[in-house]
Amino acid sequence: MSTPSPLLTGAGVLPRDADRACLVGRAWSPDRGGPCLVTVRDGFVYDITSPRLPTMRDLLETRDPAREAATAPGERMAALEEVFANSDATAHDPHRPCLIAPVDLQAIKASGVTFIASLLERVIEEQAQGDPARAADVRADIHELIGADLSTLEPGSAAAMALKETLVARGVWSQYLEVGIGPDAEIFTKAQPLSAVGTGAHVGIHPASQWNNPEPEIALAVNSRGVIVGATLGNDVNLRDLEGRSALLLGKAKDNNASCALGPFIRLFDERYELDDVRAAEVSLTVVGGDGFRLEANSAMSQISRDPQRLVTATIDDNHQYPDGLVLLLGTPFAPVQDRDEADKGFTHHSGDVTTIAEPRLGALSNRVRPTNACPRWTFGTGALMRNLATRHLL
Repeated sequence: MSTPSPLLTGAGVLPRDADRACLVGRAWSPDRGGPCLVTVRDGFVYDITSPRLPTMRDLLETRDPAREAATAPGERMAALEEVFANSDATAHDPHRPCLIAPVDLQAIKASGVTFIASLLERVIEEQAQGDPARAADVRADIHELIGADLSTLEPGSAAAMALKETLVARGVWSQYLEVGIGPDAEIFTKAQPLSAVGTGAHVGIHPASQWNNPEPEIALAVNSRGVIVGATLGNDVNLRDLEGRSALLLGKAKDNNASCALGPFIRLFDERYELDDVRAAEVSLTVVGGDGFRLEANSAMSQISRDPQRLVTATIDDNHQYPDGLVLLLGTPFAPVQDRDEADKGFTHHSGDVTTIAEPRLGALSNRVRPTNACPRWTFGTGALMRNLATRHLL
């Protein structure tokens, strides 16, 4: 067995109750020249790809994905620790299997401004026009005008609409307040199908950005019928300066090479794990830099302002269909203000930072930060996947 990488070892990657969890994902197989649908059994990664289940999309479309994954015949691929070790981009052997993002044909969507803490930081970004040097002063002004605690407000409620009228009258209304406390959720496209990276991979920051941060989130796996069938962890990398300059730059701020990480596995819903466990989750973030910088933060999903089911309903309905399903990142309260390089400049990533997003029932997602143009180029798209599956007689 190869020596496990310091970044990815079983004790840190797997859920604490992994022996009772139905974990599914995707692994790249050099022997097959493409991705395999995998599950975890007794410390090994098993390939359960078949003509019935050629993709993750097909598994999540079944009536009972957890039962399907548990009973599917499979071929032992490698020991779990070997796959973890080889998933670290800095120690990767291209001749051995590695984990990749656990979704394939699903649309990758995200919900924004779902926590009050991040709502206020988005208003601050907008008022500072993307300039971190102005953020501290703007933050003080915003807190004086609005207050730091809007957590009692239900979005779209009469009380929220009354506050909106007051703020409009005072000239401090914001597009972020609109989606934070208004009737409509912000749902946007985070990344393209098949473009997300998995645990251990490099995660990308656009080199034009000088003010940015990771966004540690839980992501829901949703099938084409709008049924939530599982959950995973995600990093919805955010470029605060670009989005702060203009909300119309959201696409450039969010959708870049390697700018979305998902994994390590999808935990499928069953009698041991369901949506209420997501609602009760505690997500942690650790950022460790080569310069000795360390940042730690925690967030409680109980503080979300819009229930996860409501966010899914706002995304997929009679007005908008996703025939291959979707993965929906639920948002985060994390918007770091801890100074790193200079006083009153807040946090921004350095190349080489290691981010770890963890939740006891979902495991841990770890990635190293690189400029987007220094991350491996995304070349394996839908056409390549279809050709690979056809060559393997899986279609």
